[in-house]
Amino acid sequence: MATLIFLWPLVSLEAQISNCVDDGAGNPVNPLGGACTNAIITAVPFLRIIPDARSGAMGDAGIALSPDANSLHFNASKLVFAEKETGVAVTYTPWLRALNVPDVYLAYLSAYLQLNEDQAIGFGLRYFSLGDIAFTDENGMPLGNGRPNEFELNLTYARKLSEQFAAAVGAKYIYSNLANGQEVGGERISAGTGFAADISFTYQTPISLPNKTSQLRAGLALTNLGSKITYTNSVEADWIPSNFGLGVAWEIDLNEYNQLTFTTDLNKLMVPTSNPLDSDGDAKDKGTVAGILGSFGDAPDGFSEELRELMWSFGMEYWYDQQLALRLGYFQEHATKGNRKYFTAGLGIKYQVFGLNISYLIPTTNQRSPLDNTLRFSMLFDLGGTVEN
Repeated sequence: MATLIFLWPLVSLEAQISNCVDDGAGNPVNPLGGACTNAIITAVPFLRIIPDARSGAMGDAGIALSPDANSLHFNASKLVFAEKETGVAVTYTPWLRALNVPDVYLAYLSAYLQLNEDQAIGFGLRYFSLGDIAFTDENGMPLGNGRPNEFELNLTYARKLSEQFAAAVGAKYIYSNLANGQEVGGERISAGTGFAADISFTYQTPISLPNKTSQLRAGLALTNLGSKITYTNSVEADWIPSNFGLGVAWEIDLNEYNQLTFTTDLNKLMVPTSNPLDSDGDAKDKGTVAGILGSFGDAPDGFSEELRELMWSFGMEYWYDQQLALRLGYFQEHATKGNRKYFTAGLGIKYQVFGLNISYLIPTTNQRSPLDNTLRFSMLFDLGGTVEN
């Protein structure tokens, strides 16, 4: 059995243990006068779990990496630059295996088809299982068992706007069944549903180097732009993890057999930042559009806190003869915004149309990751003819 859930009381997803106090001028600080913990909490966080073991081995960077079927998660506009007409990816990610939880996992299936040299469509299915759950009330009395789960369906259309520039739009349906059918305080809990959109852009250009060929690729991705989600009629709806992502990758062909790639991603949640000194939850009162647009300048501690909300990914990939890959990476998040910091490593093997990627995560702080001591696997199938881009 995966875990035990107490359904009393049903609290906001933004509730968190905070070390914030008033500095006397209405500004939140920690008891020593420094920045206080004020992480952004959203509903359906499974939408931001990296499903690709290749990117998972490169510090979770993937916005500007060379395209494959997993591009639907990061930046779907890359699909029109893929070398093959068709691609399929299948990923299995164990969750909380370091805690010996065997039945919580993320499964991801994605595929794309290039309609012609300028257009491509893509499909993605993400499924997150929370395992077998025993529900109890506030007195510990059993309320029955369940298998909470969440999934996302994603459809994408990508098009070249020039030989070097492409754009994509995607629509997704989100379903979150955490405690459907249970009751809290006489109110019945239902599954949360919502709709969201993705918008992405890619620009790539060759760069001349002495005796070498190289390519620079940049990507911009606005993902999970959509409605809030709720599980009851009386509780205010919670934000979904709308995200701003910017990535750059530099590919260098050292010679006929050896290739290097260096990549960096910057991500920021486009979700309002709550004021930890305001118990009324003012961030929830904003409309969807106003909240997303205002998320770049609403942090209670001003611009310095906005900078602390940036998440950085760094990755490096080495290919030998396009058959064997070695990968390293690092992910960093500020201590007051989640404190996730970890190194990553992994391998890739490619043979004809089949590819296999493996990644491993090594935390560098006391903030444990659900992927600690866990191997992640992705399989890729590149089908169809080769496309000249």
